[in-house]
Amino acid sequence: MMKTDAATAKQVTADWARVFDGFDIWRPLRLLRRVGPLVQGITLDRSTSGDAYFPTAHIHALTRPFPAVSLALGQRLASRSGMPEAIRFTDHAEDYLDAARRLAGQARLSLDVPPPVGDVVTELHAFAVAQHSMGSWPAVGEVEDSILISSASGDRDLAEEGLQLARDLVKKWPKHRLPLDWVGGKVWIASLSKKADNAEDLRAIVESQVRAHKLAKIRQS
Repeated sequence: MMKTDAATAKQVTADWARVFDGFDIWRPLRLLRRVGPLVQGITLDRSTSGDAYFPTAHIHALTRPFPAVSLALGQRLASRSGMPEAIRFTDHAEDYLDAARRLAGQARLSLDVPPPVGDVVTELHAFAVAQHSMGSWPAVGEVEDSILISSASGDRDLAEEGLQLARDLVKKWPKHRLPLDWVGGKVWIASLSKKADNAEDLRAIVESQVRAHKLAKIRQS
């Protein structure tokens, strides 16, 4: 299949930006908006063949240095069978409005009104618990994000909820599934607690990440 060209990608991005006008165009095929110390995004994730895209809702926490804007809590548009559904670039004009409507209906976090940070944290916690229940890889990053964005938002109680979840899960996570550079449960919890106690430092990291990823023109909710 022929891959789409830059002009088509630009048009597809603009079409989605008109539907979700609370988001700004960050890059071709990527829409973002800032929600406190994180960004919420809609990524039109190219298929391997390059002739189609997967509409994907996601978030990315800005509370720790990271080389890219990630697709955390990534949720691709699902078909009726529950499988990820791609939109062919050649069919975009006919299909994108329905795809956008369905993605908004399926998304766990609002794509209309910006979700409160508390809702984002709830979804991060739910994801971490579900990962453990399914026997999947421990959601170390998601647990860390839930704590750090809570603290950076000024909600110490919410950060403490995340720390308690971390204490509970770290006792259950299989050691062989933890990251290779794992420092140990006690050290990890102590480090997270120390970071959560320094909200100003976290907010400084957020601002540095805004500069690093060129997010200054992305509207903040």
